[in-house]
Amino acid sequence: MHVTVEVAGEETHEVDVGEDATYAEVVESLDLSPHAVSVMVEDRTVPTDQPVDSDHVTVVRLIKGG
Repeated sequence: MHVTVEVAGEETHEVDVGEDATYAEVVESLDLSPHAVSVMVEDRTVPTDQPVDSDHVTVVRLIKGG
């Protein structure tokens, strides 16, 4: 499955994931921790352990270091 991942306030990425991938795997593919983000689909938060069922995802970083 091809997923467009928008990191809020940052970049948009195109990610290819397997059929049984979870949102945590999508987040990890961007070198982000699933514990430091919220994943949103159609303006609602989804659990990161849920299987990917949307081709557009927004990731909101809760913690940003620097």
